[in-house]
Amino acid sequence: MRNRYLDLLRAIAIVRVVVYHCTGWAALTVALPAMSVMFAMAGSLMAASIDRSGPLAVERRLRRLLPSFWVMSAIAVPAMLLSGLAWDWKVLYWGFPLQDPPANWWGAMALSATWYLRDFLWFVLLSPLVLPIFRRFPKTAVLVPYAALVVITFSGVTVHPIVHDAALYGGAWLLGFAHHDGMLRKINRRVLVGAAGVLAAAGAAWFLTHPGPRGYDLNDIPLGNALWSAGFILIALGFAPVATAARSGRLVTILNARALTIYLWHVPIIVGVTKWGEAHGLPTRGWDGISWRLVVVGTLVTLAVLLFGWAEDAAGDRPLRLLPGKKPRNAPISPAVPDVAVPAGTKAG
Repeated sequence: MRNRYLDLLRAIAIVRVVVYHCTGWAALTVALPAMSVMFAMAGSLMAASIDRSGPLAVERRLRRLLPSFWVMSAIAVPAMLLSGLAWDWKVLYWGFPLQDPPANWWGAMALSATWYLRDFLWFVLLSPLVLPIFRRFPKTAVLVPYAALVVITFSGVTVHPIVHDAALYGGAWLLGFAHHDGMLRKINRRVLVGAAGVLAAAGAAWFLTHPGPRGYDLNDIPLGNALWSAGFILIALGFAPVATAARSGRLVTILNARALTIYLWHVPIIVGVTKWGEAHGLPTRGWDGISWRLVVVGTLVTLAVLLFGWAEDAAGDRPLRLLPGKKPRNAPISPAVPDVAVPAGTKAG
């Protein structure tokens, strides 16, 4: 049974990501550190999968993650090869993105969001090894990525992007483990709020005194991002209900069932719409530019969901539908049955 609270949180996070990329409003990264929240929820779901399926959970997650990526690659890679991308064996990373796949001049911008799948893939592959360590040494395990990020920040050393992102988002993933195991619910409420407040205050102190090139955009301030996000996650997941009785609306259902499609396609759509507007002399900044682009981007993302969302149904062994969540017309009427409390996290990340 689904946890409707997590569904709602995920839906809000994916909408926030699209709006942020369309507007560039730095305040959104502070109001809702969406990427860290999504990694935390995915960590919770991954722990649940490992408990159910053991190491086979990795195969199940990859099977749900990759088909939507392959659909986009089947379109993007030939287009890039025809427009200047040199053939190289690294093009194979478009099938299994253990590293950033190569891109040409336009693909580097339009397909830049694939870093999320790269990091997600590594977290999934490492989870069967990390989860037992976390359960034996939970506090130490959670502290390791944050300590690593502190060392990277203060030493100024340049590390591989995968290592950097493991330090940046690894703590969120492990807090997801803690959420699944019920550890956050066992913490005294005052202690939980106090810890969240300390982390958020430390994060705020850092990003307010170390603004990046876009001001207080947390994407440019890794340490502030990680600490602020940790405080946010402690509250968002620490007070999460085990299960919610109320049904989520169909929009929330659609956003969850098509989250990967929306994430993969919204950036190339935003880049394409913006370039088209600039070429035709339309405003792309300020309220005028933001308003028309949000409308057009929202329309085209909906079209992408209709065209490519079926891949998520196929990956999840569900009936293929244009839009999920609609009940069959002739579905038999059954007596209402109350939701049963289940461990948080029932959907593939």
